[in-house]
Amino acid sequence: MGMEERMGDKIIRINMSNLTTAVEAVPAELAGLGGRGLTSTVVAKEVPPNCDALGKYNKLVFSPGLLTATAAANSGRLSAGFKSPLTGGIKESNAGGTAAQKLERLGIKAVIIEGMPEKDTWYAIHIDNNGATIKEDVEYIGKGNYELMKSVGEKMGEKLGVLSIGPAGEFKMAAANISVKDPDGNIRSHGRGGAGAVMGSKKVKYITIDETGGPGVTIADPEKFKTHARIFAKAMLDHPVTGQGLPTYGTDVLINILNEAGGLPTKNFRFGTVDHPEKICGETVHDTIASRPGGVTAHGCHAGCIIKCSQIYTDKDGKYITSGFEYETIWGFGCACNIEDLDDIAKNDWVMDDVGVDSIEGAVLMSVAMEAGIIPWGDGKATYRLFDEDMRKGTPLGRILGNGAGSVGKTYGLTRIPVVKNQGIPAYDPRSVKGIGITYATSTMGADHTAGYTIATNILKVGGFVDPLTKDGQVELSRNLQIATAAVDSTGFCIFVAFPALDIPECFTAIYEMLNARYGLSLTADDVVALGKSILKTEHAFNIAAGMTNKADRLPEFFEEPIPPHNAVWDFSDAEIDEFWNF
Repeated sequence: MGMEERMGDKIIRINMSNLTTAVEAVPAELAGLGGRGLTSTVVAKEVPPNCDALGKYNKLVFSPGLLTATAAANSGRLSAGFKSPLTGGIKESNAGGTAAQKLERLGIKAVIIEGMPEKDTWYAIHIDNNGATIKEDVEYIGKGNYELMKSVGEKMGEKLGVLSIGPAGEFKMAAANISVKDPDGNIRSHGRGGAGAVMGSKKVKYITIDETGGPGVTIADPEKFKTHARIFAKAMLDHPVTGQGLPTYGTDVLINILNEAGGLPTKNFRFGTVDHPEKICGETVHDTIASRPGGVTAHGCHAGCIIKCSQIYTDKDGKYITSGFEYETIWGFGCACNIEDLDDIAKNDWVMDDVGVDSIEGAVLMSVAMEAGIIPWGDGKATYRLFDEDMRKGTPLGRILGNGAGSVGKTYGLTRIPVVKNQGIPAYDPRSVKGIGITYATSTMGADHTAGYTIATNILKVGGFVDPLTKDGQVELSRNLQIATAAVDSTGFCIFVAFPALDIPECFTAIYEMLNARYGLSLTADDVVALGKSILKTEHAFNIAAGMTNKADRLPEFFEEPIPPHNAVWDFSDAEIDEFWNF
C-alpha cells in the first residue's frame, strides 16, 4: 500500500476571510511528507514569498511528524510553518506538548489557516473527528496563556490539546510565540520567528483539539516496527548525552561545558565565559529543584519521551514557577544579561510563557535593552517588569521590545546587535565554536542552533570531533547536520535523538526502518539525506524569492572583535560561507 492510498489521512483548511472550514484529501506530492517537510512545502507552494507576513496572503500550517503518535520514543513533535514576520523568510518551528499526537490520531496530516477576518473580533478554532469549527470568542483577549489553558481545560475538558497565543501574539509582536499545552497542563512553545504574531494576524486566540473517535495510528508492519522501536529506544538510553546527561541535569548541563570551552556568550557577546557559572549551571538547577517541595528533576514534554530533559521548577515554598526551564533561557538571562539569581531567571521564563514571547528572542532582546541602557545589566527584576508590564500591555516601549533584539538595537542606534536575518543569536559564540557560526549564518531560519547543532561534534565530540577554534571542516559539518536535521524535523522526533543517531549506526538505521514499517515503504539512508536536501533547497528558494540574497547569510560585523578567553574571531570569508549551498 503506497502512502498516498492510506485511509483516513486528511488536511483541514481553515479560511478566516469567510470563516469556513474544509476537509481535503492529501495531494500526492504531500503524501510522503510530515512535520517540517510538509510545512515548508505547503508554505513554499501557497504563500507568495514577498507577501506581508502579517497580511492576508500568509498562512499558518501545523503538521505532526511522520512518526508522531506511534510507539517510537520521543516522537511527539509538531511543526508550525509560515512566513516569518521577524526574518522575512520561511519558518518552521518545532514543539512538544500534546497537540501533535492528537492531530495524528485524528488522521490529520496538516492544518492550514489562511486569510484574515474582516470583523475586528477574535476567534477560537475547535478540531475534532468531524473537522474544524470556528467560533467568535473574546473571553480570553488580553489574558495570559496560563489562565487560558487552565480555564479552557476546566470548561472543555483537561484532555484537549490546546494551542494559544498570549498578549504578545495579539499585538502581533515579531517575538511572539504559540503556546502548546503539555501533558501536565503547562506550556511548551513554537518559539522562534513570530508564529504567535501570524496566529494573531489571523485573529485566532486559541485552537482546541479533541481526538475522541479518531481513526488512530495504523502500522503497516507492527512486528518490524516494534523491533526497530526497541533498538532506537535502547540507543537513546545507552548514549551518555541522552541516557545520562540530559535526564539528570537537563539541557542546562551545557553551562559548565560551554563556559570551559570559552563559548558561553556573556554580557551581549563580549566574553566567552561567565563569572558565576556555579549559580546557574545544570548541576545547580538540579540540586535546587531536588531540594524544594513539588520540584521534578526529570520530566517529558510529551507522552513517550524517554530522555526527560525537562523539569518542574518551584520556589522554596513549593509554589510552581516554571517548567521546561531550558539552557537557552538560563544562558540568555544568566550570561547574556548577566543575571545571577536563578529564581529571577525562572520567573522571567514563566512570564515569557504567559505573555507568549519566544524565550531565546526574549533573552537576547533584554541583553540589547541593557546594552541600550534601558535597564541595568544583571537586573532580573527589571527584565520581568518589561515583560509583565510593557509587553503585556503593549506600551510603545513594550512593542519596540516585542519586535525582537533587532528592533531594540535599531531603535536605540546600536551596532552590537546579535542577530542573523534579524533573529536573535542563541547561546553559543560563533567565534569560539565556529561550526555553529556557519549554521547561524546559513540557516534558512535565521540564527538557529537547532538547525544544524554543531555543538555535538565541536564540543561534545558526538559524531566525531571537529576543532571548534579552527575553520577546517566546519562548513561541511554544518551542511551535513542541517540536511540531517531537516529530515529529523519531518519525523516528529525531538532533535535530541540526533546524539545517539550520530554515534550509534543502528540507531540511525532504526529511524528509517520505523518509517518503512509504519508506512509499508522501502526507504534507505540515501532517501533520508535526499529528503533533508530537498527541504533545505525548498526553503532557500523561498527566501531568495522573498528578497534574501547571499548577503543575508552573514554574521554581524562586531564578531570581528576577538572574544576572550581564546581571543577567537569570526574569520570566514563570504566565499567560504557561500560554499555551504553547493550540494
